[in-house]
Amino acid sequence: CGLRLNKQPPNIYFKRKATGGISVTYTAKSPMLTEKDIIDVLREYRVHNAEVLVREDATVDDFCDVVEGNRHYVRCLYVYNKADMTSIEELERICAQPHCTVLSTLLKLNYDVFVDKIWEYLELVRVYTKRRGQPPDLSDPLVLTRGRNGITVEAACMQLHKSLVENHDYSFVWGTSVKHSPQRCGLSHSLADEDVIQIMVKKVQGNATDPFNKSTAQPTQSRQQVKKAKKPLKT
Repeated sequence: CGLRLNKQPPNIYFKRKATGGISVTYTAKSPMLTEKDIIDVLREYRVHNAEVLVREDATVDDFCDVVEGNRHYVRCLYVYNKADMTSIEELERICAQPHCTVLSTLLKLNYDVFVDKIWEYLELVRVYTKRRGQPPDLSDPLVLTRGRNGITVEAACMQLHKSLVENHDYSFVWGTSVKHSPQRCGLSHSLADEDVIQIMVKKVQGNATDPFNKSTAQPTQSRQQVKKAKKPLKT
């Protein structure tokens, strides 16, 4: 299925070329992946012209994944149920293993740790919005994901409305992602969990139309304004 659980993509640069043969360069020692191994793998895939740059100690399987180019690296959490039916020593042994946790659905044990692990592995970030002169709305946060659209100010603006990105001037951010609260930030600033953001849009100057008012109708006028408009000027 092309999934690689709890692994990072290999730091290997690979590019097919039309001519020039196979060029292999190392910026880090890789005793498990030699130049001969790389050439043999490329011949298996019928690649005779390519450029390869190895930046870390990798294996032959890692290089095959790079050549394939269709692998997905996802995080995985192994959850063991029925923690109430085993010994403390066995639970400690399981919890000592990486990416593992235990719980008991019968006695509802370790639920709080399980929920924290879910938030950690899904890389979810809650961001609260704030209007000017009002307290932040802590009842309905924006939920951003690092693996999908990102956790930047731009991602928060896109989740609210795409026009906020086009008319974004700056944003005030309160929370752990800034050095002092509030801090003025741009679209590329990365937000942290439970940050508070106040989005400031560009001011409308002159006779420019309001970017958030898509209505093309003429503004309503009072009777007094209509009477003054029809009244001829004195000469």
